[in-house]
Amino acid sequence: MRKIKTKGAKIIIDVLREEGVDTLFGYPGGAVIDIYDQLAKSDLRHIMTRHEQAAVHAADGYARASGKVGVCLVTSGPGATNTVSGIASAYMDSIPVVVLTGQVPTQLIGNDAFQEVDIVGITRPCTKHNYLVKSVEDLGRMLKEAFHIAHSGRPGPVLVDIPKDVMQGSTVYTPIKEVQLKSYNPTYEPNVKQLPKVIKLIKEARKPLVFAGGGVILSKASKELTEFARKIHAPVTSTLMGLGAYPAGDPLWLGMIGMHGTYRANISSSECDLMIAVGVRFDDRVTGKVDAFAPHAQIIHIDIDPTSIRKNISVSVPIVGDCKITLEKLNRLLADEDLGDLGTIRAPWLSRIDQWKATKPLAYEQRDTIKPQFVVEKLWELTKGQAIIATEVGQNQMWAAQYYHFDQPNHFITSGGLGCMGFGLPAAIGAQIACPDKLVVDVAGDGSIQMNIQEMGTVMQYKLPIKVVILNNGYLGMVRQWQQLFYDCCYSCTQMIEAPDFVRLAEAYGAVGLRATKPAEVEKTIKKGLSTPKAVIMDFVVEREECVYPMVPSGKPITEMLLV
Repeated sequence: MRKIKTKGAKIIIDVLREEGVDTLFGYPGGAVIDIYDQLAKSDLRHIMTRHEQAAVHAADGYARASGKVGVCLVTSGPGATNTVSGIASAYMDSIPVVVLTGQVPTQLIGNDAFQEVDIVGITRPCTKHNYLVKSVEDLGRMLKEAFHIAHSGRPGPVLVDIPKDVMQGSTVYTPIKEVQLKSYNPTYEPNVKQLPKVIKLIKEARKPLVFAGGGVILSKASKELTEFARKIHAPVTSTLMGLGAYPAGDPLWLGMIGMHGTYRANISSSECDLMIAVGVRFDDRVTGKVDAFAPHAQIIHIDIDPTSIRKNISVSVPIVGDCKITLEKLNRLLADEDLGDLGTIRAPWLSRIDQWKATKPLAYEQRDTIKPQFVVEKLWELTKGQAIIATEVGQNQMWAAQYYHFDQPNHFITSGGLGCMGFGLPAAIGAQIACPDKLVVDVAGDGSIQMNIQEMGTVMQYKLPIKVVILNNGYLGMVRQWQQLFYDCCYSCTQMIEAPDFVRLAEAYGAVGLRATKPAEVEKTIKKGLSTPKAVIMDFVVEREECVYPMVPSGKPITEMLLV
């Protein structure tokens, strides 16, 4: 029987469908025109962004909101290089994204052909893995491996660079049912010999602290984490990426830890005698001065990535394994253990934390001008905490983290590790595509929103009812804050002069534009924006020189906070 050959471009579509992909984000060009020709004949949904950076951010937002792999498709040369910021952001935050880039024909590689760049070389430091496909026979296998690597173990972005002649070539394609890589075998099951050590330390501890990170959300372990913390009566804090891993309405919740963390979370990390870190990498924004971090604590570190353990912080009990699997095993062990009256044992510790919360709460004073914290609090109140919140980067990001209280995972979408301005709006697009029935809000600053404001065109083309809340202070706010606090108020190049009229800009795109300039207008503006069935930009003219507090100066211990 004669075997039918399949073109490379068709193999790409077939593999995407095999992997359960229903949506991809991209921007067409000459090097990928064959893929787009096949795409038009398929049932896959393609979202055409207005810039390739936005395509990766949208795929990233889709992945965070859905828990699936996000897919991005762009052309060669500038199309590929425009993705680098988005790839780096996904890499820093361990987000599973597969980026497909077009490349010049294999015989022209290295000849400085039109729109040729070595995107594999460029992205090697900021991808989990990447491929240059040199023959159509390898295409299916490499694509399957890309998806496997992207979503397994510690997730991350994988780039597949596909020359034009590979797309146009043909081969007999047989679907690959299972991917096995000899050199890549993530450890999911923890070493069971380590788990009794954890139980022993829990029973001995008088002042334990659970410290959760983005790994808890990525491994879908929020339920297990919540059960674990309640079983051992331990307060919980999290990184920026871990917000939503533990319900913010729970009495054991301390708020975020780190440079802009709550007073009680930061002080608790210094006073605890046992820290149980789950799915974290001990980033510098969390630890502050490393040798002063958790000085009295024995540290248990659970993470699927062995390179993250002891990379920044020495630990007492290292456990390499999936967060969900490890917490499930610990919860079963705890159920069979006589823990004594932990409620009574932990009472003095929890009482002390309550005192810290009462004396140094997150706070601001609303006066004649709109405070940005007030806007975020009202947004949380009016959405009942149920919205998916994407953010830009800067002060707006930190106020969203502090004052929008997340009770569930996959509802806070932000560029944490890279801190990439322009992330929020395209990420909100991806989240809205992933969750069409959810309310999606992008909390933005007037500086960051302009990095990818052109994506309002994408929002309107696909009729996405995204709400954009701009905290408009006329500055690059976080840089200005540093200039105020550490550079004698020398506001060098941070004023946003001649900013656009965001209301008229919204209307130019066909969206609804609203503005509030007084505190009394905030609630009715948010209510109107949320009740409008199409995309809305809400421009809140806020206190110009408001700062994010608490703040830990760079290089200081996280207990040395600026509070006002």
